[in-house]
Amino acid sequence: MDYITRYPSPVGMLTITSDGEAITGLWMDGSGEIRDDLPVLVAARNWLDRYFRGERPAPKELPLSPAGTDFQKQVWGRLLEVPYGETRSYGDIARAIGKPRACQAVGQAVGRNRIAIIIPCHRIIGADGSLTGFAGGLNMKRKLLNHEQGCDHF
Repeated sequence: MDYITRYPSPVGMLTITSDGEAITGLWMDGSGEIRDDLPVLVAARNWLDRYFRGERPAPKELPLSPAGTDFQKQVWGRLLEVPYGETRSYGDIARAIGKPRACQAVGQAVGRNRIAIIIPCHRIIGADGSLTGFAGGLNMKRKLLNHEQGCDHF
């Protein structure tokens, strides 16, 4: 069963999901059983509080269980290594996983990340430095990047 909690963030209402033991999703919309008292969801809300205060909580502080293919999980693992306040291109990620020609596949995997912000897909940009797709919209992506670079305090 999926459990959810809602988190009122500076960029809008977020939904965090859990299987009861690990975080399985974080996005703008969602459905499931509201469980504000589930420890793993309390931990996720506390992590987000710290993140939006400008602290730099490590994603690995939370038990994460993203559902996906082995390739997607490999890409998401690399996203976890992109430092706070920095960006990487899809090509950078493709090269990092040893598949330099897989930029488009990397882009698709990034787009299927269900644990936004915590698995920082917002830190992935185009090769030319342009902002590219983000489930929460480019405006939210810009806000998150600006927040991490100290330029925007919601």
